[in-house]
Amino acid sequence: MAVKKPTLNEVHRIADSYYLDLSDEDARSFLGLMDGLLASYARIDQLVEPKPEVKYPRTAGYRPQPEENRYNAWYYKTSIKGASSGLLAGKTIAIKDNICVAGVPMMNGASVLEGYTPDIDATVVTRMLDAGGEIVGKAVAENLCVSGASHTADTGPILNPHKPTHSTGGSSAGSAALLAAGEVDLSIGGDQGGSVRIPASWSGIYGMKPTHGLVPYTGAFPVDLTLDHLGPMTNSTADMAVMLEAIAGPDGLDPRQYEVKTDNYTQALKGDVKGLKIGVVQEGFGMEGVSEPDVDEAVRKAGAQFEKLGAQVSTISIPMHADGPAIWNGIIVEGVTALMINGNAMGTNWQGYYNVGLMDHYGHSRRERANDLSETTKLIMMTGQYLQERYHGRFYAKAQNLARSLRAAYDAALEKVDLLLMPTTPMKAMPIPPADATREEYVAAALPMVPNTAPFCATGHPSLSVPCGMSDGLPIGMMLTGRHWEESTLLRASHAYEQSVDWKKI
Repeated sequence: MAVKKPTLNEVHRIADSYYLDLSDEDARSFLGLMDGLLASYARIDQLVEPKPEVKYPRTAGYRPQPEENRYNAWYYKTSIKGASSGLLAGKTIAIKDNICVAGVPMMNGASVLEGYTPDIDATVVTRMLDAGGEIVGKAVAENLCVSGASHTADTGPILNPHKPTHSTGGSSAGSAALLAAGEVDLSIGGDQGGSVRIPASWSGIYGMKPTHGLVPYTGAFPVDLTLDHLGPMTNSTADMAVMLEAIAGPDGLDPRQYEVKTDNYTQALKGDVKGLKIGVVQEGFGMEGVSEPDVDEAVRKAGAQFEKLGAQVSTISIPMHADGPAIWNGIIVEGVTALMINGNAMGTNWQGYYNVGLMDHYGHSRRERANDLSETTKLIMMTGQYLQERYHGRFYAKAQNLARSLRAAYDAALEKVDLLLMPTTPMKAMPIPPADATREEYVAAALPMVPNTAPFCATGHPSLSVPCGMSDGLPIGMMLTGRHWEESTLLRASHAYEQSVDWKKI
């Protein structure tokens, strides 16, 4: 794509946007001076950029008809077979549709991205194929992932297999529904505020947000570099351990990764928790206006079960946890606006792999079809832009500084205990709002479920949702959170609990 020289009017418009007063003579002068700079861009256009290798043959697949998409969870179906052997041999895998799979259309839940087909495989996709897995399709995501429920995707609501009138949870909604329905063996999601753990909790599966940077984000549609996580979603702890072994570790292309520490996660599945210290965080329960008593009760019973299994369980207080959602909001609102909106999903000022094709398609389409963005995205975008223009990034910066204090508060608690325990979500799955819901009802159903999950995206701690009960036909999830890089401790506790109870009968 050759760079065209701007017109005199374009120079004036750009100058005005930067509060510069230019005469026509000034503008012509700058226009002439640009020639030398633009010559470099002409040369860049001639050079071939390096791209991640696409190693396995495939066909695009197809959009499934409603009769084979009963929960509206599939965006595309395909069959991409990986290596003949490996950790994931024989496993079928659904990929959240914010993650690139070369040759398979990608929508990320939003019509503004419709028509885009990646030409690369995300690092996690290549790793799962290298491990012998078979990718059988793309799972519907919430609209640009800006929702914790499952009603904002432009392809329609994703239905909860346990109760189809209710939300699956999001934004990794399709990934959770397909697992809960038994249509795939494994899936993968993204988590910037709880988007793996919320649907895991509401759908009765296991979902992990690993330590920030443990799993490379290369090839996935970002939200904010400091919040972006990819994580495994499974129907058992054993599958989660195997999947994490397959996808964890640095790839040299993701700026989120630094001093990454991996482990042999399958060796953590010892079936016991003797000697582990678990802290039940009192601020994670009884939140006014959002917590449901049956959820709190089920999670406290799960804590008591750990005690029966030999863990030391105590109630602890982390007062700053209550401020975690506000700190996370301060990051994600302006972060989304700067990176995902104004930065056309890639932004600048980081080293790694930039997906040029995605930037081109989305950058053009989101301007042409801005009115088609979801109501949640519009709300975040307009609020973030206002805060940038009025306060010049002050609150984003302060929130990032406060996130270090929040991390220190959790770290201090984790010096006394090995794991923190609380409900994944303070409530069970909510009803899907009707098609004629007001904007206020639409937004209210998309954002209230993050108080316990979101803070750990801001601090980067590993966090795992484990099914621990049923109420009114809907699953309940407990959340275990541990020290950075200690995913094995989470898996050990989850496996022991899983072996000791039948959560569907609690």
